Amino acid sequence: MRLPHAAVFVPMIFVGTFLCFAFRVYWNSPVKGSVTPSNAGIRAWVLSRTDTLNAPVLEGNFMIENVKPGNYTLMVEGVPPYRNAIKQGIIVADGQPTDVGVIQMNK
Repeated sequence: MRLPHAAVFVPMIFVGTFLCFAFRVYWNSPVKGSVTPSNAGIRAWVLSRTDTLNAPVLEGNFMIENVKPGNYTLMVEGVPPYRNAIKQGIIVADGQPTDVGVIQMNK
């Protein structure tokens, strides 16, 4: 039995390498939590030096998807007369959901 020529393998290696890097990497590290009162928040944000991500607050709950591992500050936008709430030191680990708990919204 004869093996295929190297001219077949080299392009296959290049195509395989290209396909590995052609797709955007999505992190499986959501940040989730809730606000109280449940109608006091509009949108939740996680902020770091390199990333800013957000998600709506729906029925008092939020989940921000595809967060890279790192250290973040969480901000929840308040519905007037409620003020924005901030929680610092949110640590996100790769592949692990981060539950920030209940965020108290104040007037």
